[in-house]
Amino acid sequence: MSKPTNRWLVVFGAVLLQICIGAIYSWSLFNQPLVDKFGWQNNEVVFTFSITIFIFAVSAIFSGKLQDKIGPRIVASIGGLLYGGGLILSSTATSITQLYIYYGVIAGAGVGFAYVCPLSTCIKWFPEKKGFITGIAVGSFGLGSLIFKSVIQTLLATKGVSSTFLYLGIIYLFLVLVGAQFLVVPSKETTAKGNKGNSDEATNFTVSTMIKTKAFYLLWFMFLFGCMSGLLVIGLAKDIGIQLANLEPAVAANAVAMIALFNAGGRLIWGTLSDKLGRIKVVFYMFAITAISMITMSFISLNFVTYFACLAGIAFCFGGILAVFPTIVGEFFGIKNLGGNYGIIFQAYGLAALAGPVIVANVGGLKTTFAISAVLAIIGAVMTLMVKPPLVTATTK
Repeated sequence: MSKPTNRWLVVFGAVLLQICIGAIYSWSLFNQPLVDKFGWQNNEVVFTFSITIFIFAVSAIFSGKLQDKIGPRIVASIGGLLYGGGLILSSTATSITQLYIYYGVIAGAGVGFAYVCPLSTCIKWFPEKKGFITGIAVGSFGLGSLIFKSVIQTLLATKGVSSTFLYLGIIYLFLVLVGAQFLVVPSKETTAKGNKGNSDEATNFTVSTMIKTKAFYLLWFMFLFGCMSGLLVIGLAKDIGIQLANLEPAVAANAVAMIALFNAGGRLIWGTLSDKLGRIKVVFYMFAITAISMITMSFISLNFVTYFACLAGIAFCFGGILAVFPTIVGEFFGIKNLGGNYGIIFQAYGLAALAGPVIVANVGGLKTTFAISAVLAIIGAVMTLMVKPPLVTATTK
C-alpha cells in the first residue's frame, strides 16, 4: 500500500486496531464460564488477566524500539498475528497453565506489539494537537470492550467459552492486520512542518539518557500508581458488584460496558483538556478523583448507585492516565524515540496489573486493597507537584 496522503487514514487504521486489542479489557466476562467448564479456582482464572497485562507491558519495550527502527506497520502486523493466534490457541486449552501461555503470554504479547504503534504514529502526524489525537487512539482501545461485549456474551451463551476464543481470535486477527496496513510515519518534511513552534522537536532523549533523569522516575511511579486502581476494577468489575454491592450477576456484568464507556470517554476528554490546561495539572485532577472513589469503596457499603459511580470515576481517570502519559513522555523526552521511551515507562502498567491481585490475596481482601490504592493515588497527586521537564544537554540526542 502506498503512503497515504490523508493523515486521517492513519487515524482510521489506529482506531480499528485499537478497538480489537482493547477488547482484552472484557476479561471479567470469561471468569465464571471458565470456572464452570473446567472447575478451576476463580483466583486462578482471574490471574490470567494479570499475566496478560504484564506480558502486554513487557513486550511493549521491544515493540516500541522495533517500530522506531522498522516502522509501525510491520510491528503492528506481528502483534495481530500473536494476538489472534493466542486466542485461537486458547480455544484448545484444557489446563490453567495452557490458558496462561496461550492467552496470557502469546495474546498478551500481541497486544503489546500492536499497542504502541498507533500512539507514536498518530502523535507524529498530529504534533500540533497531541493530547487530542492520543485521546482518540487510546480511547479506541478503551472502547473495545464495550463494542465487543455483546458479541462476547452472545458467543459465550450460544457457542461456549472455548469456541468463543476461536471465533474472537479469527475476528481480531483479520481486523488488526487490516488496521496495521494504514500505520505509516510521515515524511521528515511533514513532521518538521507540524512541529513548527514546538520546543519538543529539539528534545530527543534516548532510552539510556532518559533513565538518568529524575523526571523519568517520577513519571514511572506516577504511571504505576495511576494504573493500579483502574486495572484492579477492570479485572474484577463483575466480581466486585456481586460480592460487595450484592448485585445479580447479569446486573454486575453491565459494569464491563460502563467501564469501557467511561474509560474511552476519559481518554478523549482528559487528552483534550490536557492540551488546554496542561498535562501535569490534569494528572493531578485524575489522581484526586481516583483517591475519592477508592476511599468511598473502602469505607462505604456499596449499592447499585455507589458501585457504578465509583467504578465510573476510576475508569474515567484510568483512561485519562493512559491518554495523557504518552504525550507527557513525548514532550519531556522528544517524539523521535517515543516508541522506545514510552515502552520503558509502560512497564509500570504491567507491574500495576500484577500488584492488585497480589495485594488482594495478601492484605485481607478487596476493601483493604481499595484503601491502599487510595493512598497510592494521593502519593501520585503529590508527585505531580514535584515533576519537571528534564534539562536538555549535548548528550541528550
